Amino acid sequence: MGKYFIKIAFVMLLASVGLTRPSHATTGHVQVEFLKGGLIVGAGFGRGVLSYHGRDYRFRVSGLSLGLTAGVSSTRLYGKASNLHRLPDFGGTYSAVGLGGAWVAGGGGVKLVNGKGVIITLRGIRAGLEVAANLTGIRIEFAQPVN
Repeated sequence: MGKYFIKIAFVMLLASVGLTRPSHATTGHVQVEFLKGGLIVGAGFGRGVLSYHGRDYRFRVSGLSLGLTAGVSSTRLYGKASNLHRLPDFGGTYSAVGLGGAWVAGGGGVKLVNGKGVIITLRGIRAGLEVAANLTGIRIEFAQPVN
């Protein structure tokens, strides 16, 4: 009985390997400059560059946040965009949970996720007077159309 079970398990393993598709998702590098201000509800805008497959793609960022937000800040963030199957998947609406602050200068980080499964993880330096712990909605649009 034991050898029979092992043979069936081996055949099922081989079949499952043949049925799986390799993921062709890649990772791009992201740089963002973002200005933000608010009291309870914050608003911000910025611009950035996605480096992907040896090319740079400029994009615009805008967003709103709700939670603990007080002050005004300028943030320069660096990180990566992972799970990119196609370049157009990068654009769209992202939800985020972030934490950070600045008293003249400080740091922060954010993880953004969109409906296409793209994950942007950013860390950086924040300048200004701000405390933030909030839920954020971010919109990313390419500066020029992409295919």
